[in-house]
Amino acid sequence: MLLLVDAGNTRIKWAVVDRSLAQIPGNWHASGSVARADAAQLVQAWSDFKIGRILLSNVAGAGMREELEKAVSHLAGIKPVALEWFTSAAVLGGVRNQYLNPTQLGSDRFASVIGAHVLFPNRNLVVATCGTATTIDAVNADGTFVGGMILPGLGLMASSLAKNTAQLPEVALHADGSQPFADHTDAAIVSGCLAAQAGAIERALIAHSKAHPNDEVYCILAGGAADLIAPQLTIACQRVDNLVLIGLHTVATQTLPTC
Repeated sequence: MLLLVDAGNTRIKWAVVDRSLAQIPGNWHASGSVARADAAQLVQAWSDFKIGRILLSNVAGAGMREELEKAVSHLAGIKPVALEWFTSAAVLGGVRNQYLNPTQLGSDRFASVIGAHVLFPNRNLVVATCGTATTIDAVNADGTFVGGMILPGLGLMASSLAKNTAQLPEVALHADGSQPFADHTDAAIVSGCLAAQAGAIERALIAHSKAHPNDEVYCILAGGAADLIAPQLTIACQRVDNLVLIGLHTVATQTLPTC
């Protein structure tokens, strides 16, 4: 079996691919996730599977890489497990990367773009992933990754206000943000942060649409805060979960034997 791992700043997501499902990105034998602080639980979560190969994306730093390597070492047993760290490249998974230095692009962003392109082929896309950071990337219908934006995620925006101002409170992001002009401070913070997130996504869609005046541009929305941001958008968006894992699955079926 093939194990796919998406280690982000907040959570670690994983999926196990059976040989019979190998050619269908997103169709998995099993999947799950744990908080970053609970990485040790992965050993137990993966112990029931006969893992032969592993493809991992890690944007959570060297410490997380060490923890994942430790978890993988427990899977080896008698039979060695082939381990590969996913990194961005100039061309991979049907996507051509136009970053000035293609390897500098975050592995999660590149995998997400690959995942979006395989799910929505031959379409111009804006891929917005709303996590610890919000990333908004543009992809052409032919699979060219044009570039993107990075801004603080919804939670990071709200917490930075609380930490760096004397009189603003830490707010719960489930607070009502439906009114653009709130009548109390908690709601005003939520409303402002949601407006900033939605505005950046909509601005990106307008910019990418200008580059393709004769073709439609589709917005793909992913990430843990997507459900909070989606109602604030005035544009149509397709909600997709686990884009990074779908991208990894796509690359794995093209470059790695499935076990």
